[in-house]
Amino acid sequence: MKIMVSACLLGQKCKYNGGDNYSEKVLAFTEGHEVIPVCPEVAGGLETPRIPCEIVDGVVMNKAGENKDREFRDGASICLKLAREKQIDLAILQSRSPSCGVGRIYDGTFSGRLTDGSGIFASMLIENGFRTIDVKNL
Repeated sequence: MKIMVSACLLGQKCKYNGGDNYSEKVLAFTEGHEVIPVCPEVAGGLETPRIPCEIVDGVVMNKAGENKDREFRDGASICLKLAREKQIDLAILQSRSPSCGVGRIYDGTFSGRLTDGSGIFASMLIENGFRTIDVKNL
């Protein structure tokens, strides 16, 4: 099976604060399968570390009020192209992220509150028929 995984879950230090979201559960689940790590935010040209971003009224903004929508959408498109090229069977994505969140994301107030919805990349995968799950549901 070909599994695309949010790179931060594999220990890559690409999270907004320069850290990662390393997951033993993901490592165990993907053992013996082809793993394709991606970070749509880095693919879109954003630096690590970077100012946190959330989706505000459908547009990705950082906490300083700067529009980062183009970078998020460009990175998501690059990663979607890779998903198509690799013909992935599954994507395991980081919870709550404005890129990768599946089903629940931060609400755009930078307060830690969640709302129903998916991140930019997760939405693109779902709209294109790829099986996509939140790491918390693994």
